[in-house]
Amino acid sequence: MTLLSIGLLLWMLPHLFKRTLPRQRARMGPQARAMVAGLVGLSVVLMVIGYRMADVVPLYTPLPGMGHANNTLMLISVYLFGVGGSRGVLVHRMRHPMLWGVVLWAVAHLLVNGDLASVLLFGGIGAWAVLEMVLINRAGPWKRPKPGRIGGDVKNLFGTLLVYGLIVLVHVWLGHDPFLGTYQ
Repeated sequence: MTLLSIGLLLWMLPHLFKRTLPRQRARMGPQARAMVAGLVGLSVVLMVIGYRMADVVPLYTPLPGMGHANNTLMLISVYLFGVGGSRGVLVHRMRHPMLWGVVLWAVAHLLVNGDLASVLLFGGIGAWAVLEMVLINRAGPWKRPKPGRIGGDVKNLFGTLLVYGLIVLVHVWLGHDPFLGTYQ
């Protein structure tokens, strides 16, 4: 659990640096971006290794049927990740679509994983996303982007299906088929 915990801290601290110490980050200039990118990359590696190495310590048993909820929430989550870049209809109607995607990702995984490492990883990242939204909202009003077009949403839908398929393949490759278990 140590590597997982260090990975979570290395994920949260650089991301929160911009929101909690904006003047210091601005003074660092382009080096701050490189530092954040390096720490975030390292954090992902540590979280993956730490999660895979963690002993299974059961905290709760997922309810039957949660596999369907997980897969549906994951589709929505991946779609929300693409909203900002697609310039579709949702872009000017929803603040923080990527962070909401992270929250849905976390909830989806907590619905089907009831062990301590999962609660630490998915709960921690979900809590970070909520905290990030609170800090962004407190920093000032939302400058609503220009409305997008439906074509952006269609492109995002195709991109979502492609990325979701890749995520499923990676999970199957890692030995966690998202279409097996907790479906009855």
